[in-house]
Amino acid sequence: MKKYKFTIHGNQYDVHILNVEDNIIELEVNGSAYEVEVDKTIQPAKTPRLVRQRVVPSTDTTPSVGTGTKIPSTGSKGTIKSPLPGAVITIMVKVGDQVKIGQKLMILEAMKMENNIDSDKEGTVTAIHVIPGQSVMEGDVLIEIGG
Repeated sequence: MKKYKFTIHGNQYDVHILNVEDNIIELEVNGSAYEVEVDKTIQPAKTPRLVRQRVVPSTDTTPSVGTGTKIPSTGSKGTIKSPLPGAVITIMVKVGDQVKIGQKLMILEAMKMENNIDSDKEGTVTAIHVIPGQSVMEGDVLIEIGG
């Protein structure tokens, strides 16, 4: 399990903890095996649990919200940012393309999974800041959309 080196009164000891069960510890000191009883029960270390946030593209402007009626759009300006670190696989739009809300803009690979990056605004693609194969970090600007 664990190995320790102790120096007590100038003498060096190599200690290997073999097993811990309740308040009994099986260990080896300089090659000799011992069972040691401790005063209280030793609690095993808890493994932390990783909780991932839901991944959504973050933008500079508030996403458009549908009201049930179609209002002619003058376009909204903003950026599409990387929601997580990864590598750009494919870019499905080019500068000058008109995009709509929900349209797939590119595919980003993260942890061997493909993630679609969709538009959350309408407008014209004014700039693309990445190329296929490029690595990006969370929050990096991928695409600019203008009116």
